[in-house]
Amino acid sequence: MTSVAMNLLGVVEHPGISGGSPYRVDADGRPYVPVGDGGIVLGVRLGDSAYGFEADHAAPGACLVHPDPAARHALTAYACVGNEVIVRTGAAAGARGWVTGKRGEAGRVIVLLGQDDLARLRPGDQVSVRASGQGARLPGAGVELLNLDPELLPYLPVTVDADGVEVTVRGVIPSRLAGNGLGRPAHMWDLDVQTGPDTPGLAGLRLGDLVSLDDVDVRYNMGYRRGRRTVGLVVHGDSPQPGHGPGVMPFITGPAERVRVTASPRDGLGLTEGALRRMRGARPR
Repeated sequence: MTSVAMNLLGVVEHPGISGGSPYRVDADGRPYVPVGDGGIVLGVRLGDSAYGFEADHAAPGACLVHPDPAARHALTAYACVGNEVIVRTGAAAGARGWVTGKRGEAGRVIVLLGQDDLARLRPGDQVSVRASGQGARLPGAGVELLNLDPELLPYLPVTVDADGVEVTVRGVIPSRLAGNGLGRPAHMWDLDVQTGPDTPGLAGLRLGDLVSLDDVDVRYNMGYRRGRRTVGLVVHGDSPQPGHGPGVMPFITGPAERVRVTASPRDGLGLTEGALRRMRGARPR
């Protein structure tokens, strides 16, 4: 069975502050201004530290939304990491990039463009997304794939066989560290993990890394289930808010015996701009 592609429209988000105060409150009760939460974020790239910025949920690139709630939900649900995007309006029109993640808060799609293109981008610019991959299956693997363009798999440290998948990850995150995103639909949200630079095995966590979420099931809503395992992609950085942290977008889930992981905290693993460019070069235009 061949999956279909759909052309979607996203609008570059303007960051918002609710209420009359610019402040949020961190885990220790101190107020802070949530710079970097949504909109167009400059100077943050795949491979940067997930803890390396004085920011809140900073993602590499720009977030897309849609003014119609139903269309916004569809944009978030159908877009997959690795899908190509093209800027259609404004000073950056014609620029090409990729979907690199998604976030909650009513639905956001994270797209990566070159830094010069991001500098020309403005909130309200229209971006087309060639969405494909949702609903794709891994033949014979006994695990489920979501939120990922299957053509990207050969460029990630993932091996598929008849008994399941083998994945090399930066680290393993126990379910007790799962935060914001629990109980939400995995096709439209990421899962914040309550980790920091002092968390054993995760001090070197970077944007674009792959991680294992043990005893987490995301087939429907994200939640705890003993014996299940989910592999996800780190799509945004840390947050001072309690219950928040680096965001992990799930893309493989299944029984732990079929989703076999090897933790390699010192290797550069996961999604890179180079992998996205190689995939584009191999794909007919």
